[in-house]
Amino acid sequence: MFWEKYSYSQIRSKVFESLSKNTNYKTENILGIPGTFLDTDIFYDDAPFLKDAPFLSTLIANPNHIGIHTFGDEHEDFFKGTQEIEKDLIKICAEEIFRAEHNSYDGYVASGGTEANIEALWIYRNYFVKEYDAKLNEIAVVYSADTHYSIPKGIDLLNLKSVEVNVHETTRELLIKDFEQKIESALKNGINYFIINMNMSTTMFGSVDDIEKVTNFLNLLHINYKLHVDGAYGGFIYPFTNNQNSYNFKNTNISSFSIDGHKMLQAPYGTGIFLIRKNLIKYVCTNEAGYVKGKDFTLCGSRSGANAVCVWMILRIHGSVGWTVKMKQLLDRTTLICEKLNDLNIPYFRNPDLNIVTIKADYISHKLANKYHLVPDSHNENPNWYKIVVMQHVKQGVIDSFLSELKNEQQWVIN
Repeated sequence: MFWEKYSYSQIRSKVFESLSKNTNYKTENILGIPGTFLDTDIFYDDAPFLKDAPFLSTLIANPNHIGIHTFGDEHEDFFKGTQEIEKDLIKICAEEIFRAEHNSYDGYVASGGTEANIEALWIYRNYFVKEYDAKLNEIAVVYSADTHYSIPKGIDLLNLKSVEVNVHETTRELLIKDFEQKIESALKNGINYFIINMNMSTTMFGSVDDIEKVTNFLNLLHINYKLHVDGAYGGFIYPFTNNQNSYNFKNTNISSFSIDGHKMLQAPYGTGIFLIRKNLIKYVCTNEAGYVKGKDFTLCGSRSGANAVCVWMILRIHGSVGWTVKMKQLLDRTTLICEKLNDLNIPYFRNPDLNIVTIKADYISHKLANKYHLVPDSHNENPNWYKIVVMQHVKQGVIDSFLSELKNEQQWVIN
């Protein structure tokens, strides 16, 4: 896992060079594109600081990255400069982070993990329909009870069957016996094709599904399935803190990944990334998009090129070595919280390779949880869990204050 760290001057030079290769709304005779630069009454394109602000300059130039740029030879060439930056971003994510072979994948910058997850379901539904003449009532999506709500949302949109697998209350492990029984029951009830969602960090707990146990069973029964990994939260941290994990394209059971730049990467919202093996994204080609050169394979259609540039800038300013150090620093701070909770005998769940700590709600008052903006597993009167996410803004002083108040609460209860 390696990509080169760039200096800010290198990044600035690359971005402005790419912008110079894009079609320029101001200097060229453009009559046919239904787009333009950002409104200059609000966004000043001649501000002197913009010469040192490549992301803001790209935002104002407003390139549209409609379609995808890893598939085929035809692409919209109005914004070919910044499209090349997106292609380099997808290359870093697919080849360096998730260990894909060169040019063995497709991908694009989506609006977020929700879109990327639904994109995967859409592709695999169409794959089963087109390749096996499957009926919709023969296709089921399998996922754990801790899975992000985007998966049930996609199931509803795509009119697919649903198989939800229970998890252990304390360890948050997917219950493999329940998984096996529900797969066998689905087979008996006419389900012949399965879309498997595996979590590389759930949103609430940071739990990671045991992919080997799942795929061993599926392969043993010769189940016809496609497997998608929801790495929207874990994608930019878990591969760097556990580099021996099997959540990568070397694992032939995996077909696609979703990851979010707007979580660990501190990118703007709207910077999800979708990655998939070659020869699969074709199943969602929208042939009706005849005016789009190269057609469209995405759920969202038009996309902000500036968002792709921003994520690329973040990865390049750190390089792989710098990013690994940054993620391990977050783990160190998370571990300190867990050590204090151990001292207080307060039960919690935490995957040691992730920066989420989820504490049993019985041990925290509503007042303290609200004061520190802890997130409950359910916004009702009696949640079961509260979570802490150790992000860059979470300073040690705030952690210490929270733990001190939590300790005082425990002493008051004991007394």
